[in-house]
Amino acid sequence: ELGIRIPRPLGHGPSRFIPEKETVQVGHEDAAMHTLFADSFATLGRLDNVTLVMVFHPQYLESFLKTQHYLLQMDGPLPLHYRHYIGIMAAARHQCSYLVNLHVSDFLHVGGDPKWLNGLENAPQKLQNLGELNKMLAHRPWLITKEHIEQLLKTEENSWSLAELIHAVVLLTHYHSLASFTFGCGISPEIDCEGGHTFRPPSVSNYCICDITNGYHGGDENPASPTGSLPVSPTESVCEVEALMEKMKQLQECRDEEEASQEEMATRFEREKRESMFVCSSEDEESAPARDVSRHFEDTSYGYKDFSRHGMHVPTFRVQDYSWEDHGYSLVNRLYPDVGQLLDEKFHIAYNLTYNTMAMHKDVDTSMLRRAIWNYIHCMFGIRYDDYDYGEINQLLDRSFKVYIKTVVCTPEKTTKRMYDSFWRQFEHSEKVHVNLLLVEARMQAELLYALRAITRYMT
Repeated sequence: ELGIRIPRPLGHGPSRFIPEKETVQVGHEDAAMHTLFADSFATLGRLDNVTLVMVFHPQYLESFLKTQHYLLQMDGPLPLHYRHYIGIMAAARHQCSYLVNLHVSDFLHVGGDPKWLNGLENAPQKLQNLGELNKMLAHRPWLITKEHIEQLLKTEENSWSLAELIHAVVLLTHYHSLASFTFGCGISPEIDCEGGHTFRPPSVSNYCICDITNGYHGGDENPASPTGSLPVSPTESVCEVEALMEKMKQLQECRDEEEASQEEMATRFEREKRESMFVCSSEDEESAPARDVSRHFEDTSYGYKDFSRHGMHVPTFRVQDYSWEDHGYSLVNRLYPDVGQLLDEKFHIAYNLTYNTMAMHKDVDTSMLRRAIWNYIHCMFGIRYDDYDYGEINQLLDRSFKVYIKTVVCTPEKTTKRMYDSFWRQFEHSEKVHVNLLLVEARMQAELLYALRAITRYMT
């Protein structure tokens, strides 16, 4: 009656992919989750939707929040406003307006200059110089060389120190992979964020004020899902789970009986690497980035390209020569104390996380499946483990799952609900969120390995 526009949420719940009733309801969480929610609220000043989806896996969420808090708010080489601006630059590379908007308000809150938000060209030259590394890390990390590192460290008055550069690299990789999680889980913007609300017309006829307090928003409560997925018969999905478990059993038996030769293992890796280039989503149309996000980075046409396209051959990155455990971890910890430890813990939790269940089955050893997912992602980045038989990947990951993995990891902004619905149809949503945690951490580690190897080469 006063003509005040009342915002109402556009979505229901923290995710567009997961029905609200299947997520953890605030107020119904257990004591451990309540503590996590309190920590998240204290750190971020809000209980964001990423937290409400990640809390399916409290152990991981705790490690994630601790790491993010350290990167953004604790003592470190970079000033606070630089950290949030780097977060904006990284999220913008994947057109992730959800994360961009979050960090725009944080950037202003810590005293950042609003002019920088008009576009990267208005930021200090030092941050502009980071643009090249940002785009390569996000889309083609295998192209990073020690020369790129040298350029950043040796540009006179706008040069980066080694410690600052490590901090920046960790932030860039953190937000590239968090964009993957945001799109992979269909995270909805909160009601106070852009894209999180709509306004109903001022007329409030046949609309009682008590409806608002009771959470009834009028209109169609259940809009048709944007990409309705075809119903699947329960027996078909159950067969899918049974078949996957049977394959795991057979592979284990083969492993026990005979081991492939090193040459054969190398051939299988190359074959899988080549095949991964031909996995692309049916919804693979080019989409131009929105202007409000694209102003935060340069060269908007630069995106993901498979590394062997157009006759380019990228040498295989052998983990035996440069690994996170033996090389990357100590380099990060030396130049930015404690961060190596925090990242290491987060990688381990995501990789080893298991409740020994698969859909409706209990007491299942899922390590083979988790390793196949992790190694497939690293394979897409040209990273090879000498002791792994890449033949297992084709046995365990079907085509629709590979499409989902590649989209979420390489071009997350193109992820759709149909892709999310079409893999592992009988599995719980918590299991699909766990898949996303594996994708996030494997991707982050792959980007870090290429950047840290280049820094090590520069230093030696």
